[in-house]
Amino acid sequence: MKREVINKTTPQVSRIIKIATCPTCSGKATLTYHFGCNEDKQVYIRIVANSGGGFFSDEWIKLADIQAALDSAAFPVTSFPLIKLFIGKSVNTPGFLLAVLKHEGLVKLLEGKIRGYEKLDPAPFMLELDKLVSSDVNLKPESVPTIKKISPTLSPKKSKLA
Repeated sequence: MKREVINKTTPQVSRIIKIATCPTCSGKATLTYHFGCNEDKQVYIRIVANSGGGFFSDEWIKLADIQAALDSAAFPVTSFPLIKLFIGKSVNTPGFLLAVLKHEGLVKLLEGKIRGYEKLDPAPFMLELDKLVSSDVNLKPESVPTIKKISPTLSPKKSKLA
């Protein structure tokens, strides 16, 4: 099955505006992630560490692309619509991104479901994020003491075949 990849270039993130941690969707590990922005005030997210040791991609993903994927997702939301945001790396990364979105209040687990989520109003989250983007915050990532296994990068040509 061929899939369209949205994120085709590496963004130039000029500063990190938020560093946080959250549990994975299973709750078995802890993720560390960054929010960053560029000179045009576009916001990006990346996963940088996983205490569980599973592979993941540390590429920056544009928040607008994530929101578009959520807006076009079927109900209930799963990590499947987020796959197209990545350039063909670990299959864990969309699920890890979903865990970040849950932690940030953009989705919530449906009652009685294991993998089904519903979108939430992004306004409170966007208000907080806009304040960080407008500020002069520029965080420096520290050494992350968790295990970091980044998937090897596939060329965009090979990733389209994945």
